[in-house]
Amino acid sequence: MPGNFSADGKRYSYVVNEDGVIDPFIVDRSTNHADKVDLPHGLNVFHSNPNEFAPQSDRVLVSHEASNQPSDIWIYDFRSRHAEQLTFTAIASLRATPLPPSQIVHYKSFDEKIITALLWVPFNLKRDGSNPALVLPHGGPTGQMVDYWNTDVAALTSRGYICIAPNPRGSTGYGLDFQKANFQDLGGGDLKDEIAGVEFLKATGFVDPKKIGIYGGSYGGFMTLIAIGKTPDIWGAAVDEYGIISWLTMLKSSDPSLNEYLKALLGDPEQNGKVYEDDSPITYIRSEKAPLLVLQGDNDPRVPKEEAQQVVDILKKEGRTVDVHYYPNEGHGFVKRENQIDSIRRTIAWFDQYLMGKIPAP
Repeated sequence: MPGNFSADGKRYSYVVNEDGVIDPFIVDRSTNHADKVDLPHGLNVFHSNPNEFAPQSDRVLVSHEASNQPSDIWIYDFRSRHAEQLTFTAIASLRATPLPPSQIVHYKSFDEKIITALLWVPFNLKRDGSNPALVLPHGGPTGQMVDYWNTDVAALTSRGYICIAPNPRGSTGYGLDFQKANFQDLGGGDLKDEIAGVEFLKATGFVDPKKIGIYGGSYGGFMTLIAIGKTPDIWGAAVDEYGIISWLTMLKSSDPSLNEYLKALLGDPEQNGKVYEDDSPITYIRSEKAPLLVLQGDNDPRVPKEEAQQVVDILKKEGRTVDVHYYPNEGHGFVKRENQIDSIRRTIAWFDQYLMGKIPAP
């Protein structure tokens, strides 16, 4: 992605996203040579409001964040080639608590496609096949899991959960063919890419195969629901945040712009009814075995509350282990701080109970 020119016209900037990590570059126009701004691993983008370059053209502002570090502004000096942190947004207690950084990993899926994922391994784990792990499918599906400041991952890894966040087919950042590889196959090849991530976790020697959960929101919630329905024996527990259970009911109640996006992925519902049926978790959800927690905003315009209600009603009728919590005055995602805290606490308690065997607090 392009940046800006310096005031003296001698330099310009750009950034490169590679496997969910972003690096900034400064180009000397006289030689066309690009130098990477040396900053820690993570998302490093120019802080341009209106321009990242200082008026003297001798320094540049860069924003740095990572999954274990909230966003801060740094100053990079061209003469010294040194970056110095300007702001410190993390509260003192967080700075004193080291959190595991992400690792970029690659593995082959069922059809030899190479899948990229971010992996977080808590400190001081024994490599004895006893640890719990979570798969974190991202939203979209036309999106990418990147190394942003991730409070959910921080909360989960600090409690001993290994986390992996794949970028399966359908994700952006890996070419147009890869992005279109899930066309009319939502919950098909991309689910197999997520499951290949499970096999990768097992191969590390850290993970207990009976202690693997899945947790996602929006399309990640869809992936959670279709995963526990189509591949019920893999998962020990699941948490779905505002996920889709049926693409056909979504078309009837979601906002018009999202409906056009869905049609671009699944085709015309009149002509491709079987695709909509085959790609909907409602077709498979009665086969699930994993205890499921559903978290949903009452006023979600993108994935309406009715999607969550369908899931809960079906599983309660089947006599399965399912719980639900609706957040008043929340839309697609939880904005209020108290609800963000409550949702991750409920998520941790759910996985602690069903993956770790901990007795829930009264």
